[in-house]
Amino acid sequence: MPSKDFYKQVISFAKTHYENFPVVSFLIPKALQKHVAVIYWFARTADDIADEGNLTEEERLKRLHEFENNFTLALNGNPQNDFEFAVENTIKEKKLTPDFFYDLLEAFKQDVVKKRYENFDEILNYCKHSANPVGRLILELFNIRREEYFILSDKICTALQLTNFYQDLLVDYQKGRIYLPRDEMQKYGVDEKTFELRENSLNLKQLLRYNISRAEEMFKEGKKLVKYLRGRLKFEIAWAIVGGEKILKKIRDIDYNTINMRPKLNKLEYFTLAFKSMFL
Repeated sequence: MPSKDFYKQVISFAKTHYENFPVVSFLIPKALQKHVAVIYWFARTADDIADEGNLTEEERLKRLHEFENNFTLALNGNPQNDFEFAVENTIKEKKLTPDFFYDLLEAFKQDVVKKRYENFDEILNYCKHSANPVGRLILELFNIRREEYFILSDKICTALQLTNFYQDLLVDYQKGRIYLPRDEMQKYGVDEKTFELRENSLNLKQLLRYNISRAEEMFKEGKKLVKYLRGRLKFEIAWAIVGGEKILKKIRDIDYNTINMRPKLNKLEYFTLAFKSMFL
C-alpha cells in the first residue's frame, strides 16, 4: 500500500496542473482527492509519452504498450512501483471500470499515429476514448453508475475536449495535428496553408464559429446532468461546464484568433466561475 507521503506527492502534482480548471479542487472531498490525483497521474503520464520529448512514433508506441502492459500486470496483482500500486488500489477500492483506463490509452496511442480527421464522427470517436472515460470515472468515484447519467456526462466531456481543440489550434498544429474535420474545412474553404501562415481568415473564423456553436449545444445538453447530482460533485461538474463555456466566449471575444493566441482563465475567473456554478 503506498504511503501517505506518496499520496501527498500525487495530490500536489495534480494540484499544480490546472488544465482549464483545477484537477483536484477544493470541491473534491478529501477522501477522494488521492483517487482523483491517481487517475490524473495515469492520464498525464500516458499523455506525456505520446507528446513530450523527441521520440519517434515507434518509440512512443512501444512505451505506451509497455505502460499498458504494466497496467494490466498491476490489475492482476503485480504492480511494479508505488504509482501502479496506487492505480490498482484506486480501481479496486472504488470499484472503477478498468475499460475506461484502457480507453484513455487507446486515445493516446491514436494521437501518435493519427494527425487528421475526415469528419466529425471521427472526432467524436476520439473524444469517446480521450475525454468521456474521465467523466465516467469521476461519477463512479462518487458511486454513480446509471447509464443515462453517463450519457449526459459524455456530452459535457466531449464538449470540454472540443473546447480544448479550438483553444489549442496553434499548439496542436505545432505538434502536427489538426482536430477540425477535413470535410468541414473543405466546406468552409480552409486549407492547411491557413495554419502554416497562421492566418486568421474569414473562412477559418466561420469554421470555428460553427464548431463552437456545436460545442455550446453539447454543454447545454450535458447541463441536464447537474440537476441529478448533489453536494460537492454537483458544483464540481457545474464548474467544469461554466469554465468550458467561458473559454468558448473568450475565443469569440478574440475574434476566433486561436491560430495566433491561446485564451485561458486567470485565477480570479476560476473562483468567479466557482461561485457562478452554484447557481447552474
